[in-house]
Amino acid sequence: MRALLVEDDPLLGDGVKTALEREGYAVDWFTSGRSALAALVAEEFSVVILDLGLPDCDGLEVLAGIRQTSALPVLILTARDAIEERVRGLDAGADDYVLKPFDLQELLARLRVIMRRASGRTSSTIVLGALTVDEATHAVSWCGEDIVLSRREFALLVELAKNPGQVLSRPRLESLLYGWGEELESNALEVHVHHLRKKLDKTVIVTVRGIGYRISPDLAVH
Repeated sequence: MRALLVEDDPLLGDGVKTALEREGYAVDWFTSGRSALAALVAEEFSVVILDLGLPDCDGLEVLAGIRQTSALPVLILTARDAIEERVRGLDAGADDYVLKPFDLQELLARLRVIMRRASGRTSSTIVLGALTVDEATHAVSWCGEDIVLSRREFALLVELAKNPGQVLSRPRLESLLYGWGEELESNALEVHVHHLRKKLDKTVIVTVRGIGYRISPDLAVH
């Protein structure tokens, strides 16, 4: 899961970035609208957290730019509390609207909701055969046994589990697991896959040679 955070307040931005990273997100944080739009052209993201009061342009301009080409989930984060402002943001294509100050747990919950909605799911729990993954609590079980995963192992498993039957390319997975400026070893993805297979079962993740990885279609068989 990779989040684009657009927030010019350094303290608030740092706090949100830290909270998202603890939840398993890779986070790219920008303090201007135009740099955020440039990032959206160059990279793939799972969700956008967008402040409206940006130094170079209004956040609604950024939202309009996003909506010209993408249905990417967007959560507006702002101190503008007038009903008219909230209506404008929602009508412009925002998926949700959180007023400052806010509770970080509520923010994280709202992000989960809009991403579930975008993928057509109604529950935070993904069940595929013997595998159960709860995005809200980070609980993972295999054949009824609780499994402890690292932050990136969990993020990788979620991306694969959310796309059953689909082969996810190595570049796509790397882009969703690592933000700009994060050091990425050449075999990092393979290491995460190896650890998941060791903790769950070697059959859970299938390697599609030359392309990437997919979740096994035979998870019910163990």
